[in-house]
Amino acid sequence: MAICYISFGSNFGDRLENILKALTFLTKLGKIEAVSTIYESPPWGVTDQPNFLNGVLRLNTNLKPIALLRELKRIEKSVGRVERYRWGPREIDLDILLYEQYVIMLSFLRIPHRHLLERDFFLFPLLELDDNLLYPITREPLKLLAKKVKNQLKPYACITSYLLYTAPNSRV
Repeated sequence: MAICYISFGSNFGDRLENILKALTFLTKLGKIEAVSTIYESPPWGVTDQPNFLNGVLRLNTNLKPIALLRELKRIEKSVGRVERYRWGPREIDLDILLYEQYVIMLSFLRIPHRHLLERDFFLFPLLELDDNLLYPITREPLKLLAKKVKNQLKPYACITSYLLYTAPNSRV
């Protein structure tokens, strides 16, 4: 079993419902051990679009990184994601932020996520789950690296009790 951190986000359609559907599918990939607060955040990259709801979860899984990525893409399609344009609106977006202390640099998969140190909606929910995490490439504490990032997140929802009810095998 491996510990990984998955980000989730939505800014198209019923944002919260899209996230809840995705999290229900994610419970089939392993044990969800913790889920951050869901935050509202401005879009990153292409800014002329609705705000996102974002969060991060800790998943204990037996899937290897490439198999996990394949399953995340399958879940995105199951929730109804439509491919539009880079950094455009999304029904759901699921990204592997960290997988143990792995460093993977492939054309289709980067771990740690290539924008982990730039995006408040990755860093701050991640640190909410574990403020002792190290950045795998430099082994620096993420909480120190996060001091360089402006936090524009607004708390939106807490879904811990929802997951306890819908996914009793998870440990949130």
